[in-house]
Amino acid sequence: MSRVVIVSNRLPVTVERAQDGVRVVPSVGGLATGLRRPHEQGGGPWVGWPGDLGGLEPEQLARVEARLSDLRLVPVHLTPEEVQRYYQDYSNALLWPVFHSFLGEVPLEMGGAAEYERVNARFADAVAATARPGDVIWVHDYQLLRLPALLRERLPDARIGFFLHIPFPSSDVFRVLPQREALLEGMLGADLIGFHTASYMRHFSSSVLRVLGAWTDVDRIRWRGREVRIGVFPMGVDAADFAGTAHTPEVEEEFRGLRQDGTHLLVGIDRLDYTKGIPRRLLAYEKLLRDHPELRGKVRLVQVAVPSRTEVGAYQQFREQVDGLVGRIHGAFATPTWSPIHYLSRGLSRPQVVALYRAADVMLVTPIRDGMNLVAKEFVAVRGDGDGVLVLSEFTGAAAELAEAVQVNPYDAEGTAAAILRALEMPEDERRTRMAGLRRRVTRYDVHWWARTFLDRLRAPATATAPHGLEVSARPAIQEAVTRLRSAPHATLLLDYDGTLVPFAPTPELARPDRELRDLLRELGRHPGYSVHLVTGRQRDTVDRWFGDLGIGLHAEHGYWSKLPGTAWQLAASVSTAWREPARAILEEFAARTPGSLVEEKSAGFAWHYRTADPDFGAAQAHDLMLHLSTVLSNAPVEILPGALVVEVRPQGVDKGKVVARAAAASPEGSLLAALGDDRTDEDMFAALPPGAISVHVGPAPSRATLRLAGVPESRAFLRGLL
Repeated sequence: MSRVVIVSNRLPVTVERAQDGVRVVPSVGGLATGLRRPHEQGGGPWVGWPGDLGGLEPEQLARVEARLSDLRLVPVHLTPEEVQRYYQDYSNALLWPVFHSFLGEVPLEMGGAAEYERVNARFADAVAATARPGDVIWVHDYQLLRLPALLRERLPDARIGFFLHIPFPSSDVFRVLPQREALLEGMLGADLIGFHTASYMRHFSSSVLRVLGAWTDVDRIRWRGREVRIGVFPMGVDAADFAGTAHTPEVEEEFRGLRQDGTHLLVGIDRLDYTKGIPRRLLAYEKLLRDHPELRGKVRLVQVAVPSRTEVGAYQQFREQVDGLVGRIHGAFATPTWSPIHYLSRGLSRPQVVALYRAADVMLVTPIRDGMNLVAKEFVAVRGDGDGVLVLSEFTGAAAELAEAVQVNPYDAEGTAAAILRALEMPEDERRTRMAGLRRRVTRYDVHWWARTFLDRLRAPATATAPHGLEVSARPAIQEAVTRLRSAPHATLLLDYDGTLVPFAPTPELARPDRELRDLLRELGRHPGYSVHLVTGRQRDTVDRWFGDLGIGLHAEHGYWSKLPGTAWQLAASVSTAWREPARAILEEFAARTPGSLVEEKSAGFAWHYRTADPDFGAAQAHDLMLHLSTVLSNAPVEILPGALVVEVRPQGVDKGKVVARAAAASPEGSLLAALGDDRTDEDMFAALPPGAISVHVGPAPSRATLRLAGVPESRAFLRGLL
């Protein structure tokens, strides 16, 4: 296999001075951790700046260089002036605020562009000097945006990947950069460009179109005779390592100390950076304490703020603002026996951080802009107890994946305060349901999966992929249908669930029926003039748990399982299962590369949900998924159906239309049938209805139904009208 050459601004080590000389020790952090395994297994060098070595004696410097060579680390030495201009003035003072959409922090004098170009060229020379034919070169982050194109000039046939670890801003924001053309051209020197989320990828495509005039065809851009692929690769954490650390003696000791006073613990751990939303978080906490005095003395916030980029003026002002807010909260609410906030303006050891994750009742991750935010994933990885609530800003990259978190708009202090209160009061079963969903994704799609997936895609040869409202019924027509049902000697109701009786939820398990709906179905089921049948794609166990006590007919997995009142579940048909493993593998692959999507496995088939995925990216992925499934399963006895933000794979001969005949046979002779549904799977039910039956589509999609309701509230009102 080809070697992997990794290139980043910093090498994954720190050179420490000690009394006995110097030591080269591994660095901690997402990038260093995530790339350690590819570096160890890939056999190639890691190129980067080793830090300031200017104060070392010649003998010490020689020992450091030898140690770096042993570790396959290639240093790019920079002068203090280069670090100031390339790193501080251009990368941090200009690119960082622009890419995070903080135009108010952009300096009046945008200096350092020439040094940025020169340092990127120095990196290109270092890589070209060490690379071999056939190597895969992986470049990282905003400090090296020009490097892929500079490498392409030196190594025309090289396979180059680039990953951006911060957001890519909208084209309107990006275009404020004077060097915007050069920066985009630099990135387009790569064969594959990776982003954390689909929205960042879309912003990049928009900027390429508006600045360079190059179109994006789904996931590739034709640029100067080459095809540049772009993709979404959400970075994870080393979940197994964090889980293993959670119960070490050092963590246990810290954990016991944190929990001994019995208060509810809120935790925030951030760099002291204006993107992290610390002041707005403090304002929300202040509002919580002001509006809910019963919480005083019963809750406390531990806020860790690690100093960052202290040389940049904007950061110095930001620290003063945070210090002032912390003092204000203490002055307003502290008592001799209780401190509302413990503010730590320093870095903590790993055991201390993990202990805070374990001890937190609520983890507050509320940046106002963040590329991914691995703190959120670290917290989830540590919580092997299955408890704890994550309050997460919708403006983090992680929000695209972690749908079970309590998501907030961090600019809304009142809304954030309400979310914190909700998290504190959340019932245990909901906390555990949410955490279970979070842990499934964080543990499965960890940092090693991220690195492996990107490199596999980079190594793979480029292959072409396929590019890729109706009026509500008038009130008199609806009322006529209600009147017909009420006046009929007997009526049989066939009701879909998701999108018909309840709104769609971020993940299937969160769409539980509320008390109002259960009461409505119970009343309809007890009415002597009606037979009620719930016809859903949900799994049998879920349907039984939610509705088994209501005395209505239940039909799960589109009728694969049926249960009439007073009977046990019955299998409707025997089907082949040989196709299941190939189908599962395809669906899991698409779920892995589509943040916010998930696979729901049923006894009959599968459903790939992309409700919380980026809308445009999810739709494109759904289209590609259906094409792929149709090709691979062309000779299998299955059907592939698009639904409302879902793609389902089910056995042939299993559909909701078959339920109509079973429900009619179980009803008194001459019953009037009525069906309500919202998506493609309900069209089978509508098609199977006898002449004269009533069919009602819920929502805006095209349908063969004769009546249409606007949404779930109107659907419930229709059913209440029958009583």
